Amino acid sequence: MAAPAAADTPVAADTALIVPPPARTPGYYVRQRLRQNRPALAGLAYIVLCAVVALLGYWVLPDNSPDANNGVVQLQKQPPGFRATLVQTPDPSAPPPANVLQVWLHGQPRQFIDAPANPSLSAQQPTTNNQQLTTRTYLLGTDKAGRDELSRLLLGTRISLGIGLVAVLISLTLGVSIGAVAGYFGGWLDALLLGLMTVVWSIPGIMLVIGISLALDSKAVWVSFLAVGLTMWVDVARVVRGQVLSLRSATFIEAGRVLGLPTHRLIFVHLLPNLRGPLIVLATANFAAAILLEAGLSFLGLGVQPPAPSWGLMVKEGYDLLGTTAGLWLTGLPGAAISLLVLSFNVLGNGLRDAYDPKTPLG
Repeated sequence: MAAPAAADTPVAADTALIVPPPARTPGYYVRQRLRQNRPALAGLAYIVLCAVVALLGYWVLPDNSPDANNGVVQLQKQPPGFRATLVQTPDPSAPPPANVLQVWLHGQPRQFIDAPANPSLSAQQPTTNNQQLTTRTYLLGTDKAGRDELSRLLLGTRISLGIGLVAVLISLTLGVSIGAVAGYFGGWLDALLLGLMTVVWSIPGIMLVIGISLALDSKAVWVSFLAVGLTMWVDVARVVRGQVLSLRSATFIEAGRVLGLPTHRLIFVHLLPNLRGPLIVLATANFAAAILLEAGLSFLGLGVQPPAPSWGLMVKEGYDLLGTTAGLWLTGLPGAAISLLVLSFNVLGNGLRDAYDPKTPLG
C-alpha cells in the first residue's frame, strides 16, 4: 500500500515555535558593555555628583557669599572640624538680600560683619547693637584668609566643570569642522589645514594662553575658558580627518553623491554620525585634560584670578604655606579634588572606549 501523503501527516500539537531573538541596536550593546565596567560606572557616578554640586552652586554652600569669600582673619589656617562662636554685626553698607536666582548665580551679598566672640560669652547671652551670636563649624578648616575651605572646594567644582565643558564644546566645534573638511576634500585644502594643525600642535598650551590673554588684555574667567578651549581642538581634528579619509570612498557616500546630495549633508548627516563613538571617548579625555590645564594655569597665576575659588589657585595658596601644619591640608584637599575628578573622566573614557569596541565580550 502506498505511504500517506506528506500533507496528511499529523503535526504534534506541542511542537514549540522557534522565536528569533529581538533585534538589538548597537547602542544596546554599548550600554551593556558599559554597565559591566565597574570602574567606569564609579567614575560616571562621581562626575554626576560633581555636576549636581556645580549646578546647585551657592544653594548648598555653608558660606554662600560671592566667591565664598567671607573670611574671618582671626580664624585663619584652622584645622578641619574647627568650631567657633562668632558675633555677627549688621553691615550698614550691605546691599539688599538677593533673590533665589541671584543667589544661585552670584551668591548672597554679605549682610553681617563676623568677628570671634569673647570666650566668656555664651550662645544664649544677648548682645548689643542688634548683634547676634552664632556657632559655625568648619568641616574642612579655614584657609589663610579665614574662609571656609569646604565652601570654596564645592564652588570650585563649578569652575572646573564649566571650563572643561566650554573647552570640550570649543574643541569639538573647531576640530570636527576643520577635520571633516580636510578629510573629505583632500588635496591642497587638506595640506593647508594639516599644516595649520601642525603649527598649533607645536605651540605649548601655556604659551598660547599667555598670547590670548595678552591679545585680549584681560585675565577674566571667560578668557581662561576660551584659551583652554583653543588649545585642544587639534586632537579632535586629527582624529576626525583620519576617520573621514577612510570613509569618504565608502559605498553609502558614493551613493549619496550619485543621488546629488549636497556636500554638507554628506558630511554632517552621513559621515559624522559614524564617528560618534571616537568623539565621545575623545571628549572625556579632553575634559580631563582641560581641568588639569586650568589648574596648572591658575597655579601659575595665568588662569582664574582671586578671589574666585579655582582648585589650582587653592593649591597655590596651600603650596605657599608648606612647612606649616595648615599647608598640608590646604594643598592636599584641592589636589585630591583635582585628582579624583580627572581620574573619573579617565576611567570613564577607558570604559567608553571598550564599550564602543565590538570585540569587547559581554559578561
